[in-house]
Amino acid sequence: MNNKTLKGALALAVSLASTPLFAGGFALNEQSISSMGTGYAGRSSSADDASTVFGNPAGMSRLKQNEVSIGATYLDAKTNIKGASSTQGGADNPGTNKGDMVPGIAVPMGYLVTPIDEHWAFGLGIYAPFGLVTDYEHSFQGNAFGNKSKVQVITVQPTVSYAFNDKVSVGFGPTFNKINGELDSKVPAFGLGTEAVKIKGDDTATGFNAGILVQALDSTRVGVTYHSQVVYHLSGHTNASGVLSDLLDGGSQRYDAKLNVTTPSSVDFSVTHQLTDDWTLYVGSTYTRWSQLKKITVNNTGVSDITSELAGLDSITEQQHWHDTWSHAIGAAYRVNKQLVLRTGFSVDQTPTNNTDRSVRIPTGDRTVFSLGAGWTPVDNLTFDVAYSYLKEEPIKVRQTQPALGLTYDAKYENSANGFGGSVTYRF
Repeated sequence: MNNKTLKGALALAVSLASTPLFAGGFALNEQSISSMGTGYAGRSSSADDASTVFGNPAGMSRLKQNEVSIGATYLDAKTNIKGASSTQGGADNPGTNKGDMVPGIAVPMGYLVTPIDEHWAFGLGIYAPFGLVTDYEHSFQGNAFGNKSKVQVITVQPTVSYAFNDKVSVGFGPTFNKINGELDSKVPAFGLGTEAVKIKGDDTATGFNAGILVQALDSTRVGVTYHSQVVYHLSGHTNASGVLSDLLDGGSQRYDAKLNVTTPSSVDFSVTHQLTDDWTLYVGSTYTRWSQLKKITVNNTGVSDITSELAGLDSITEQQHWHDTWSHAIGAAYRVNKQLVLRTGFSVDQTPTNNTDRSVRIPTGDRTVFSLGAGWTPVDNLTFDVAYSYLKEEPIKVRQTQPALGLTYDAKYENSANGFGGSVTYRF
């Protein structure tokens, strides 16, 4: 294989590793432990603690003391991969399909709310609205389509709320967001071995959250929250190492990379109803505009110079064909006594992807979630919240092809996860 052909093969390897980038919704729900206990039903209408900064900033008007709330959720995911098959160059491609590709991760959160006067309140939130991690074993049968994917978004949200009266309040807060991403693949190099391609980048961008809270009846509150879309222009590098890079120049190849990603807007609507002195009921729905993520484009500076025969691989675009989604939840809380509250909830959540565009990077399907929780207030100014959730996804299929390399990967995924959350709220 001559030098020009080697360079062309390397360009193709970089192209394949660049797409697909995200194959399923990567929004996180874990921004409030008290809401987690009710399956996130009532998230925009409950305003139980300082986490309302995220759930509905208008809810800060209901908090009459300074509050600090800090917590985290630990997510433990399991995957069973069945019936996997793969080809390379028209022949069977060996490999493993252990399914243990999502490491346990912790999702932190922290909030502060300070009432200013009878109308105004100030809040600050730090949380993770989006994120994903998949990290397959080195011998994974489909690692040409994605070996490791990691995306983290951290948001800081200063917020104000204004209460017009004891019935209606509004809230608004800009969001300052930081995104980091990493995408790894191990691409076969035309029978010579493999080429490892790693793409890393980061960016900061702004958005906003806004909400309204209405005490419609003495026993019923209605809340609506809007989370804006955020447009990122990630800058970073693409690194290629392996047999092709060694044959070319005896070392790894490095290119400047740019990636445009949009995280979607969403609207959350919920109702909180005080049924009795002890029982509280919650219901809510969230509409997420995943169709705003129309395409993902990676620009690798210098790849187009590798060979004129493969011109155009410096700019790789993947059409997502995602659709907007709904999630729905119901929940209840029972106050055992002044110190203890028990919670439960059930929710259903659509996936924005389909069988055609789904990838090994995030092989998700429609999900159902069952939740339990409790709040313990041993003294008036201190509350401990805990929650547990069990998530089960419908079985889904992944079918991916790369005709240029004769690559295919087909498998059935069955996913589930356990979530364990805890937080402490201090009032002063």
